[in-house]
Amino acid sequence: MSDSGKPTLLVVDGHSLAYRAFYALPVDNFSTKDGQHTNGIYGFLSMFVNLVKAEKPTHLAVAFDTSRQSFRTRVYEEYKANRSESPAEFKGQIPLLQDCLAAMGVPVLTKEDFEADDILATLATQGIESGFHVLVCSGDRDTIQLVTEDVTLLYPSVQGVSQLKRYTPDAVVEKYGLPPENYPDIAALVGETSDNLPGVPKVGEKTAVKWITQFGSLDALLERADEIKGVVGGNLREHLDDVRRNRQLNRLLRDVELEYAPEDLLIRPLDTQAVRDIFARLEFRTLLPRVFEAFDATDEPPAPEVAAPEPQQTDADSLAAWLAEQTGELALTVTIAGGLPTRVGVATSDEVHETAWNDAARVALAPWLESDAAKIMTDAKPQVKALRRAGVRLGGLAFDVLLAGWLLRPSLPDKNLADLVDRYLDEKLPEADPSQLVPETEGATPGQLAWFSLRVAEAERDELPASVSSVLDDIELPTLGALADMELAGVSVSRDKLSGFSGELAARADAIAQEAYGIIGREVNLGSPKQLQEVLFEQLELPKTRKTKTGYSTDAAVLADLQDSHPHPFLGLLLQHREATKLRQIIESLSVGIADDGRIHTTYVQTGSQTGRLSSTDPNLQNIPIRNEESRRIRAAFEVGAGYETLLTADYSQIEMRIMAHLSGDPGLIEAFNSGEDLHRFVGARVFGVEPSEVTSPMRTKVKAMSYGLVYGLSAFGLSKQLRIEQSEAKQLMLEYFARFGSVRDYLRSSVEQARIDGYTETIFGRRRPFPDLTSPNRVLRENAERAALNAPIQGSAADIMKIALVEIHSDLRDQGLSSRVLLQIHDELVVEVATGEWDTVEQIVRTRMGDAADLSVPLDVQIGRGSHWDEAAH
Repeated sequence: MSDSGKPTLLVVDGHSLAYRAFYALPVDNFSTKDGQHTNGIYGFLSMFVNLVKAEKPTHLAVAFDTSRQSFRTRVYEEYKANRSESPAEFKGQIPLLQDCLAAMGVPVLTKEDFEADDILATLATQGIESGFHVLVCSGDRDTIQLVTEDVTLLYPSVQGVSQLKRYTPDAVVEKYGLPPENYPDIAALVGETSDNLPGVPKVGEKTAVKWITQFGSLDALLERADEIKGVVGGNLREHLDDVRRNRQLNRLLRDVELEYAPEDLLIRPLDTQAVRDIFARLEFRTLLPRVFEAFDATDEPPAPEVAAPEPQQTDADSLAAWLAEQTGELALTVTIAGGLPTRVGVATSDEVHETAWNDAARVALAPWLESDAAKIMTDAKPQVKALRRAGVRLGGLAFDVLLAGWLLRPSLPDKNLADLVDRYLDEKLPEADPSQLVPETEGATPGQLAWFSLRVAEAERDELPASVSSVLDDIELPTLGALADMELAGVSVSRDKLSGFSGELAARADAIAQEAYGIIGREVNLGSPKQLQEVLFEQLELPKTRKTKTGYSTDAAVLADLQDSHPHPFLGLLLQHREATKLRQIIESLSVGIADDGRIHTTYVQTGSQTGRLSSTDPNLQNIPIRNEESRRIRAAFEVGAGYETLLTADYSQIEMRIMAHLSGDPGLIEAFNSGEDLHRFVGARVFGVEPSEVTSPMRTKVKAMSYGLVYGLSAFGLSKQLRIEQSEAKQLMLEYFARFGSVRDYLRSSVEQARIDGYTETIFGRRRPFPDLTSPNRVLRENAERAALNAPIQGSAADIMKIALVEIHSDLRDQGLSSRVLLQIHDELVVEVATGEWDTVEQIVRTRMGDAADLSVPLDVQIGRGSHWDEAAH
């Protein structure tokens, strides 16, 4: 009940708020295990429950559009025709959002041939007549016309849906200079870009307000349009029909026949089980208690905080004695501070033990820690590294629940143990509040963390298919150990080389900028999209690029295409400036990452991709370009370290195409690789019907683009754009390719169809990637999934092969007592630091292990390089 004693009706524009929520939250951070994107749903519901909690309405409804077609599109066919198709990631979220609202007992209103705004207007009008105070929540400015003393508009701010501006009649007058009922008159004159309604040229908001104030109404203005002088007067008279049409279309209907009257919208008790079920499906956990609180269903408890066994605090010798008596798997947690262990916790299913880490603990616990006794951990790599710094090499790592969770759900891996406990145990991990200096509640102790890890591992093992379990045991866990050593070793980097190159780039960027300023006659911020839009599309009048929310695109790829189609000196200089600036930014991130020992110790992220490829962070070493001589100078700063003789680089030649040949069994591709000829020249000869010696460089380029493009689901349109040829020529090229390499076409088709049946793709080694959208009724989602499904088995198999080779090389170097060590794994390349006198042995190990990493129907060709720095060692 509102303060005035009136009941309060809250009506919400569902599509408007869901769209804003979709763009406010990163799409990649909100997805279910089966690949359904949920950022729009989550953002809407977060705003919605905050709104209900703050406003305390007595009656409630959410309105949605049914389609873009309505009576308005019959009046004006171009109405909203400028709106692009909804993003593929947004598709499917509205029906699920409506399911959530239904579970919450919130009426969802739609009406064919009408828009959600008309439903809001009708309910607001009926609500006033029935004695309600009405709150309208919408991001559509047309709803401003609904504002009265009894109707308040809650409008999202530029910060997104989390902040709402309250429009009362006084607030509307303050903002626009006219009362709410006149706002549509202003919009009719100015036009509405989002609705594709053109206004009167050169007439802005101030002019429109002046006219309406002067003449008293829009109708009076139009009747006396001859009195308006100057260019704007002429424009008005030329566009009278546009203004009248705009006013007809932006007038909201207040008498739509609805299935609910305001009195029917009384807030009802939640169906708590239905809410739990739909939220579990969408994997919303933290949102559930907020919904219960907002709807006064607080008697429904959140996920239970299960009490772990009380840890038995003991000394290291007693813990070592207890460990010696255990025969089954144990869970282990090592807490870390300053890169070194501080406490050790160990757990069985019913016991928890822990002790402080010190020299006595190292001596007492090292035999068990280094033994093959099976150990379960969560996010083991940092703990493995901490133990190694303390002189203990962990053995017996049998399970990492974070890695297992990622393998089960690669599209959105859980970030920590709390997520895993929530997902697999439906419980809440006790955690101290990180925002409090002195937390009111204690978090789980190291031993209790181990106990939760043990239980999560049991739940994950029940879900792990045998093939995926093998990937964990045979690839990911051994890779974890190798990566830990690589991160600890780091790579030597010359700060002087980086600094010198950065200085050169700074001077060059400044000189380029001054030259660019001379062309346009003024200085601008070359990093500001807004200022560049003004220079490129207004001052220089270059063709406008792709439309974005903030204007026309000025990203690098778009501007490169623009320079190709409409070359301009300023644009050329801008692209050069961006390249120099980008290289400086990379150098800066590398320089910051150089430790006191003169080496960069990057962190490899095993769970950073859906295909199994590693990513690198702090700093990112995988974004160092190699396209030209300048960018390769950055790699030249990566040098052989003191006490070592040289660097060895090794990478696979055309590994993805070799995997394609193996998986497809295509006789032509297999022959090409087994013959030892240049692949693209061999394929070009077949496609163009000439001898290999007659394959020209343009022919080879086209075939190379075709071959690699197929791995990524490249279409004829994509190929034509990449090669800058006509689409008809690209289509003919694809036809000729498949006519001679038909097994490739058959494999690609069959692999997608099999994934459609199975719901996932699988690498040669059994790694799975789910693709639920392969059966989606939405064409965009389905085609995106089909393209990704083409690539997943090939790229995933390449990632597996590289990891297997890395593990075997790392193991051989240790087993043979060599001082040489693997430093980096970047894409398909390894970098090894070779000790004096060990080159021949190391080269043999690398060639053998990389060549034997997979049993394919074609050889795995390995290219080896040698040099004092990374670029010199390239091949």
